[in-house]
Amino acid sequence: MWRGLLLLWMTVSMVAAFTWAPLVPGLEETTRVLYFHIPAAWLSVVGLGWSMVHSLLYLGRRRIEHDDHAAAAAELGLLFCVVATVSGSVWAKAVWHSYWNWDPRETSIFFILLIYGAYLALRSAIEGEERRARLSAIYSAAAFVTVPFLMFVVPRIYFSLHPDPLINPGGKIEMDPRIRIGFGAMLVGFTGLFAWLLSLRVRLVRLERVQLEAGAVPGGSL
Repeated sequence: MWRGLLLLWMTVSMVAAFTWAPLVPGLEETTRVLYFHIPAAWLSVVGLGWSMVHSLLYLGRRRIEHDDHAAAAAELGLLFCVVATVSGSVWAKAVWHSYWNWDPRETSIFFILLIYGAYLALRSAIEGEERRARLSAIYSAAAFVTVPFLMFVVPRIYFSLHPDPLINPGGKIEMDPRIRIGFGAMLVGFTGLFAWLLSLRVRLVRLERVQLEAGAVPGGSL
């Protein structure tokens, strides 16, 4: 039921963003990228932060379900980070006439991709469930320290080509009410999508574990 409502919510929000909300002066048609780029970047931080929280919980409790959540959240955080990077590159091509410019924001997200790509590589390289969970938890907890710095601090220390027509230098949001509604609706929809994907991924990981354990038991079958 709620999945159908989520699909309906995202469909209506997307239609409203493309047909009802006005364009931002200076961005024109590229304004539409806003409704995908910023929610994806937001969920990158949420996913990686959720991974860090469950990594710390695993280190404190040694319960494998926390490792399941940490791994799934990191995978989704990295996925949404890729979406943010691709949508940002499309925006950059339209505004700056180049897909990649090594702008501070682009450079920061590139480093995040590398850091968490290494996290997934680490998980795949370690044998033994307990050892993999422990080392991955330590890495995830340490890696997230870089995320707020790279996502929020670095882009504001150095000059950036990144347009900020919706937020003035004083930090005040200056959105047309229809843009604000469309943006808020898409943000809620993307967050719901993240929660759904996370639950699916965690259940899949646990199912895979059950199958492996069944196959490891003499006489067991997959």
